[in-house]
Amino acid sequence: MSPPSSDNKPPSAAVVNPSGWRFSWEAQSHTPILRLLLFNPDVNPSAQCRDFKLSLLSQQSLLTASFLENESRIEKLVRVPVPRILIDPESPLHFRVFDDHIEVKLVLLLPVDHPLVSDFDSILSNDEKKDELRPLSSDSDLKKLSCMKEIHFYCRNCSSKLTKDLRYVKDMPSVNWADVADNWFGNCCCSFGGVTEKLVADYAKSYTCAPGVCLLSTSSVLLCKSDILGCEFPDLQPKKKSEADLNSSHEKCSSRVLLNEPCTDVRAVKSPYSEDKQMGSTEKESSKNLVDDDSLLCTFPLLQIEENNVEKSQICDTGCCASDELSASPAVGMREGNIVLENQKVFLDGYLGDGFMVRSSGLSKDIQWIEYLCPECSSLVGAYPCLDDNVPLDGGVRLFKCYISTCLPSNGSDDAFENYTLEKIFASQLLESARDELSFRTIVRDMHTKSPLLQIVLLNPNSWGCAGSLNPAEPSPKLVLYPIIKTLFTSASHGMEFDSRTLDDWVRKNQADEIYMFSSQIVELIRVLELANTLTPRSCTSLQGLFLSSMRR
Repeated sequence: MSPPSSDNKPPSAAVVNPSGWRFSWEAQSHTPILRLLLFNPDVNPSAQCRDFKLSLLSQQSLLTASFLENESRIEKLVRVPVPRILIDPESPLHFRVFDDHIEVKLVLLLPVDHPLVSDFDSILSNDEKKDELRPLSSDSDLKKLSCMKEIHFYCRNCSSKLTKDLRYVKDMPSVNWADVADNWFGNCCCSFGGVTEKLVADYAKSYTCAPGVCLLSTSSVLLCKSDILGCEFPDLQPKKKSEADLNSSHEKCSSRVLLNEPCTDVRAVKSPYSEDKQMGSTEKESSKNLVDDDSLLCTFPLLQIEENNVEKSQICDTGCCASDELSASPAVGMREGNIVLENQKVFLDGYLGDGFMVRSSGLSKDIQWIEYLCPECSSLVGAYPCLDDNVPLDGGVRLFKCYISTCLPSNGSDDAFENYTLEKIFASQLLESARDELSFRTIVRDMHTKSPLLQIVLLNPNSWGCAGSLNPAEPSPKLVLYPIIKTLFTSASHGMEFDSRTLDDWVRKNQADEIYMFSSQIVELIRVLELANTLTPRSCTSLQGLFLSSMRR
């Protein structure tokens, strides 16, 4: 009797989780499909693997894939951890084998972004995972910081203390406040323009960098420069005669503030931790935001608001909008009670944002953004706007949340900014631009040289995913799908420079948004995008001449 052929020999003992295999889970919002990409850079599944078998172990949150490699009789068994999500166990598993990866699709009972799924995951997840899945929110940060008796900010890189003790925190007014007011009330003096003027003037007065006060924005915190430790700024340079003259008391006050000298004309902002406990709640609320014109001019020497106590009727003549006197006035669209001169409108024109990401509309030839480095390790922690004298224009320094922490050690459970990263803040800004400006294409330019360094296209703003590698010596990790955005990108770091004419045509044709960031931030962003690009098979890394990637949001 002849011996049995080799094709009929049973396979030997299986090799569990052979080295080199990687996985990537991905799901789309509003679609009950979970997709797995299983790949090994050194293996061609369509040519080298056969006899594929898939099995879903729901109780163990594992998906097993077994196959025979080449002519070997040793079975390879890949055990892939499955994210904690509601999978339909009765639906069959669908898979396809490609040259560089294996694609598996699972049917879900509910989409990943369904409210019931979120509630189910919040019950099973611990508090740390809950915070990681939540979107970035200034309101949440405000609540955390308000619960602290004293607020301290530390460098996330070297853990050195950056600020003095702070006791008061409030939201930073939006730089688009004037536009919002015009949308509600109109900017014509025939309608509710007076209301707009009053709101804009009150907004300007509420935006002050007072000692001990922290203004909170989406991506940064604004602090008075006197609250920054180890901060040295050059003295105020003499003003040129061509600039608008301020009255003598205002000039003295402005000089004292910029020279770090005490200014007696500034009205102190009332702190909620004041020892005066007999003050009524109404009086406290009013005192927190009351800043007179002198204090405003102390903080913003380029901004002047004149109160002439001239009462005019809200009802104007028919031809008031076309009045020659109004058009010839140096004030722009303001009544005499809330006059802001044209050469003193740098603040209200939106040129003093948070400095993390500056749009084209927020750029000015006269204002430059200076990087603020940690005094100990010289790493980037913030920025501030200035003229050619390197003195903070508004008397404040912005510290970026992704580079600072509120406790030691950094990124601890008590850190209010533990979930802030450059990746998340940038993705949040891209989504905001997509919602408000309907712009899905962006060019990122260097803040100083204005040269383009990164071209990015928002492909899908509502994706979920996670990735990892399989290690035979370690147990399977527990996976959680994180909210991500899918993007296409290319950068100057890929051995090519952007052609200015071609890029300008692309921006004009696609109405792309142009933003400006510091070079170190752009380099870090490119590194994040390139890393995410390596987490997928080679056939899934490019599309239409751009690199495919993702970012946490």
